[in-house]
Amino acid sequence: MKLGFASDHRGYKLKKSLINYYKEKGYNIIDCGTNSEDSCDYPDYAFKLGNLINNQEVDYGIAICGTGIGISIALNKIKGVYCAKVNDVTEAIHTRSDNNTNCIAFGEKTNIDDAIDIVNAFICTEYSNLEKHNRRNKKVKDIEKGKYHA
Repeated sequence: MKLGFASDHRGYKLKKSLINYYKEKGYNIIDCGTNSEDSCDYPDYAFKLGNLINNQEVDYGIAICGTGIGISIALNKIKGVYCAKVNDVTEAIHTRSDNNTNCIAFGEKTNIDDAIDIVNAFICTEYSNLEKHNRRNKKVKDIEKGKYHA
């Protein structure tokens, strides 16, 4: 499995810790940056990660900024990227199972053990493929295409 990681300066330390952990576990990793704690703009790295997701160069994206909110907003502006800002394992499971998301985001203050649990839950959960979720996710894609009719 290939995982893509992106962060701004505030998420850099947690991102590096996660990358090291998943490399040790044998995952293929692509690091979209940033590569230091020097101040930078999270949309630059969200854009890189979003392109990897859309080009199917990674299976899932993991994004980290100060709160996880800004980078998730930037990722969700990229057509075909569905990123959820998650706080815990339950949210990570539900966003995969129900929403079929291909990316998650969380904040820099997430404890490393909790972050690992969140990422594991996300990447190990299959999409439910239930009719109700398919219907709802199709509506989201229709909004993205400008073709939604309530």
